Amino acid sequence: MKNIKKLFLLLVVAALALGAAGCQKKEEAPAEKPAAETPAADTAELKKITVAATAVPHAEILEQVKEDLKAEGYELEIVVFSDYVQPNLVVEAGDIDANFFQHKPYLDDFNKENKTNIVPVAVVHYEPLGIYPGKSNDLSNIPDGASIAVPNDTTNEARALLLLEANGLIKVKEGAGLSATKKDIVENPHNLEIVELEAAQVARVAGETDFVVLNGNYALDAGFNVATDALAKEEQDSEAAQVYANILCVKAGNEEKEEIKALIDALKSDKIKSYIAETYQGAVIAMD
Repeated sequence: MKNIKKLFLLLVVAALALGAAGCQKKEEAPAEKPAAETPAADTAELKKITVAATAVPHAEILEQVKEDLKAEGYELEIVVFSDYVQPNLVVEAGDIDANFFQHKPYLDDFNKENKTNIVPVAVVHYEPLGIYPGKSNDLSNIPDGASIAVPNDTTNEARALLLLEANGLIKVKEGAGLSATKKDIVENPHNLEIVELEAAQVARVAGETDFVVLNGNYALDAGFNVATDALAKEEQDSEAAQVYANILCVKAGNEEKEEIKALIDALKSDKIKSYIAETYQGAVIAMD
């Protein structure tokens, strides 16, 4: 009987001990941690900037500033075009924030002809215009009646004709300036045939014409480098380098938008100047 009582007492003591241990564990259990808060910077939605550009070198340059803009709170979307007309029309319509493909004489002429109101906000780089070989490769021994393809838009055709004039191949009517067309050629000692084509098409006829005069971006796109492949080119210290510098443009009234200012700062950075110098080796020249 005494043994039964002892056993009973032992069981009671053990039960009490287990209960105390359970209470202790419950009290010592750490409080549930609150869910980690996501930093505000990660949840903030990036503001989108859209830019219309031609592929080379403009879209390539823009690609280099995507991460820089992301750090400033902007997502850069690059919309690539293959012509010189649509990039201005989509900016004028408000469908795209900015464009990057043209120089000021072309923009001025486009605004005048199309009643648009697009303005430059930054000068980024300069692309020398060049004369490149086609079926012939010697400007000093040019065949009589040789064909030369040139861009047909007003300012770039004039620019091409002035480059031909600078190399003694033709003479343009005095005062024709940036409005010159082949109708303004007053001296043509080699009876050259000037073939006017949309700028994007000129490189494609290099195998059909004796020479082609190419804008810097289309020359690069066709695998030419003005520094090594051009038979003649606009020089870096020429007036053309200032007049024909490539510009970032927006619709009038949007010049002071914070996202546009951020885009300008990114494109004018030392990083982009170094990228242009190292990548294009003189075919594209960064402007201060």
